[in-house]
Parts: sequence; structure tokens; C-alpha cells
Amino acid sequence: MKPAVTHDKPGITSQRWWRWLKRSAITAFFMLVAGLLVTQARAIEWRQVATALSNYPLHALLGAAALALLSLTLYSSFDLLGRHYTAHPLTVPTVMRVTFISYVFNLNMGSLVGGVAMRYRLYARLGLDVGVITRVMTLSMLANWIGYLLLAGVIFGFHAPTLPANWAIDSGDLQILGFVLLALALLYLLLCALARERNFTLRGHELSLPSLPLALLQLTMGAANWLLMGGILFMLLQQKISFPTVVSVLLVAAVAAVIARIPAGLGVLEAVFIALLSPQLPQPEVLAALLAYRLIYYLVPLALAAVLYLVAETSSKKTAPARR
Repeated sequence: MKPAVTHDKPGITSQRWWRWLKRSAITAFFMLVAGLLVTQARAIEWRQVATALSNYPLHALLGAAALALLSLTLYSSFDLLGRHYTAHPLTVPTVMRVTFISYVFNLNMGSLVGGVAMRYRLYARLGLDVGVITRVMTLSMLANWIGYLLLAGVIFGFHAPTLPANWAIDSGDLQILGFVLLALALLYLLLCALARERNFTLRGHELSLPSLPLALLQLTMGAANWLLMGGILFMLLQQKISFPTVVSVLLVAAVAAVIARIPAGLGVLEAVFIALLSPQLPQPEVLAALLAYRLIYYLVPLALAAVLYLVAETSSKKTAPARR
């Protein structure tokens, strides 16, 4: 008997190719990041970094802390969009507390832990069903990334940073990407305004396009939060780099960190900032600003979020409404 011959279906073959390309791109990016880290770490004068941190001006730290508080408060309001959209019964302070905890753990441990798993756990223990949680989370994540698309589109399109000569893309490519991102943000608004079919299914959960006013609010809140994050770094860099340049480098680093899938973007943020800003500012000053940024925006909020999470874990069973 002749052995049976199997033929892959076109869809299966394309999925395999897509997985291979995705893994190859991630591997290549890891190699790029590793190269940047090794190169930059060798060139840094770590004693100068310590000196820069010890001599940091108080007004810069206080200004950065104030902007960090504004950013964390703003992001903690993102899930209120979902509260309005789904009309679930949780109070405003409860929703903001859950969002704050999830966001801070997202920053430090990655989106799967903080942005997704922790949100589901906390909201479920408070009595929300999976469908409602999914709609709340989707609106919140869309607010963040639609705001990113708009801001990155404008800044990359009209104020693209100068990229190192050895990078795979140059400033012209980044400018084209900016216009594409801007078009995607505007397309989302257009769909929210004009789409007739507003309901669709995502992994078994029914979702709906928000109204145009809600979509505009998403975009505004998301873009504002990215600007606040850029403002924190602008203050910590002691305003020696122009604000649009700082924001543009932050936006490049944010996507790099997402692609790299490293918790807290550890090392990626530093590598990108040093590579792009070291021609304008000594490396020890750039690294000192980034270390201060991680302390103010990542580690201090993480300590508070950890306490709030422990409180939520112990009290949610007592306060959860009887819902299924």
C-alpha cells in the first residue's frame, strides 16, 4: 500500500508561516535589544550616574511626582468608561481602585498579569460576570492604544526623532508609520460614528462599538496619559531635551517594550532612550533620569498597589454582591 499523503490546508499553512515570522521578528528584536544593552552598558560611567542621582534637584523630583500622580489618577479613571458603558453596579472608588492596581501591576509585570489576569480576578470577586469584565477591559485598553495611535501619528508624522544609522528603519520610515497610525486612529473614530453593524463577537464575548462621543473621550484620555508620562521624563531630564522629542522617544520605547515582552520593559526603555538621546545629553544624566522615573512611576506605586491588592483579596468576599 502507498503511504497516505497529507496536504496542509491553505489556512493552516498561512498560520504556520505567520507564527514563524512572528517568532523570527521577536527573536531579531531580542538580539537588537541585547546588543543595545551590552553596548550601552559598557559605555556608561556608573559612578557618574550615582553622582547625578545624588545631586538631583528637588523641584524636578517634586514636579515629576506630581505628574505621576496625575497620570495614575487619570489611568485609574479609564475603567469608568466601561462602568458607564455596561452600567454595572460597582462604585466609582471601587472601579478606580481595581484599575489602579491592575495598571501598576501591568507596568511592572506585563499586560497578561496586570492588565488581564488581575482585572478579571478582582472584578470577578466583586461580582461582575466575564462578559461585563471583557467589555470594561476592552474599552480601557482601547482608550490607551487609540490615544497612543493618535499621539504617535502626530509626533512621528511631524516630529520624528533622529534614529541611529545602524537601526533597521530611519526617520523617514518612522514618519510614514506615523501617518499610518494617525489614519488608523481616525478610522476608529469614523467607524464609531458611521458603522451600521456595531456588534461583533470576540472569543465568544459580544462587544459593541462605542458612540462617537465615548470614542472621542477614549482618545483624549489615552493621549493625555501618554503626554503626562512624557512630562514626567521631561521634568526628570531637567527640561534639557525638548518635550516633543522626549514624548517621541517614549512612544518608540513603549512599542519596543511591548514587542520584547519583558516585564516593565526592563532594559528596553533604557536602551532606546540612551541610543536616541545620548547625542544630546550625557549618558549618565539620561540613565539617572530613567532610574528616577522607574522609582517614581513604577516602584513606589507598586508598593501601594500591593497593599491595596492584599486588602482587596481579604475583603472582596465580604462585599461582593450576590450575582452570577
